[in-house]
Amino acid sequence: MRIADAEGIEAVSMRRVATGIGAGTMSLYNYVPRKEDLYELMVDAVSGEYEFTPPSGDWRADLLALAHRTRELMHRHPWLPRLLSPVYGFGPNALRYLEHCLACLAPLGVPGGEKLELVAAVNGSVATFVAAELALAERARSLPWSEAAEQGVRTAWLGSRLATGEYPLLAAALTGGHPVAEAEADMDSVFDRSVSRLLGAWQQPANTP
Repeated sequence: MRIADAEGIEAVSMRRVATGIGAGTMSLYNYVPRKEDLYELMVDAVSGEYEFTPPSGDWRADLLALAHRTRELMHRHPWLPRLLSPVYGFGPNALRYLEHCLACLAPLGVPGGEKLELVAAVNGSVATFVAAELALAERARSLPWSEAAEQGVRTAWLGSRLATGEYPLLAAALTGGHPVAEAEADMDSVFDRSVSRLLGAWQQPANTP
């Protein structure tokens, strides 16, 4: 995890890990047969960083709070979105996470399988959101000039295109109370709206109290 946090998931290899703990590469294979198994251990270790609080009874609020924690973990470990999948998610800490999610979803009267689908959908949405945030941050770091200068040029170009009248719906959307600059400056609010819309798509069955 330290290697991946500092250098990216591509830098992780059995040789690097073995060197880091002062062991031979071949001896490490006695404990971790494949790199994929190493990835699963890494994902499970990160899952152990969650701090769970008792369910409040409001399953949407509880899952939104969990989504915020997942976003924080992904920023702490930028390689995590690439490994977040059903392939790497069945270690003890990951199972405790799923158990907690199902406890939060107890008031939602749908089958357990649908609840797991909801958890997967939320995590997928968070991973996509954070991946975009990380990509934007990486792009800003690689610019040969300031980010403000880059944004100024792009904003001017976009303004010139919208002024042609060829994109009236897009022009109205970008000037209808949610300017691009404002949205970019408050990603927490954008994140809240994105996850809340997703959670709102799951409805309590009509015949359930």
